[in-house]
Amino acid sequence: MKKNILVGNMGSGKSAVGEYLAEVSGIKHYDLDHLIEQSEQKSITDIFRQHGEIYFRKAESRFFREFLQKQEPFILSLGGGTPCYADNHLLLQHQDVFSVYLKTPVAVLVERLKNEKQKRPLLAHLPDSEVEEFVNKLLFDRSFYYHQAKYILNTEGKTIAEIAQEILTKSK
Repeated sequence: MKKNILVGNMGSGKSAVGEYLAEVSGIKHYDLDHLIEQSEQKSITDIFRQHGEIYFRKAESRFFREFLQKQEPFILSLGGGTPCYADNHLLLQHQDVFSVYLKTPVAVLVERLKNEKQKRPLLAHLPDSEVEEFVNKLLFDRSFYYHQAKYILNTEGKTIAEIAQEILTKSK
């Protein structure tokens, strides 16, 4: 494995898959949102609230670009919006990167996201009845960027272990 980057909508399982991949491969997993939270000493929600989305997206892009300078192999779970700003999607094509889009059905995303809306700044203000429409629009807007990943993995009906195994097989 080399520099492995997991891309997908919020709720697609990037963090869970990344953690499992780290366990079975012995390669360290990082979550871009957690790296930003540690650096800023604030939650993503607080960063959005106090500084706004533009501030967050700039920090996110800076962290992503700096992280790609690492020489050792790693697994990095991006935030759902990371590929969509500051030409970050172009970084998914670098020669030493194996980027994977975890393509997850809208119904699965909605089910997962309804249970964690308060942790998601883009969703926190929405009533449950509007989450599906929001997710559909978000996926429509972000589809081009997600499809810049080198490998598109349909996660429908697959366990974390099955998804991880497919990534391990394809990344060799």
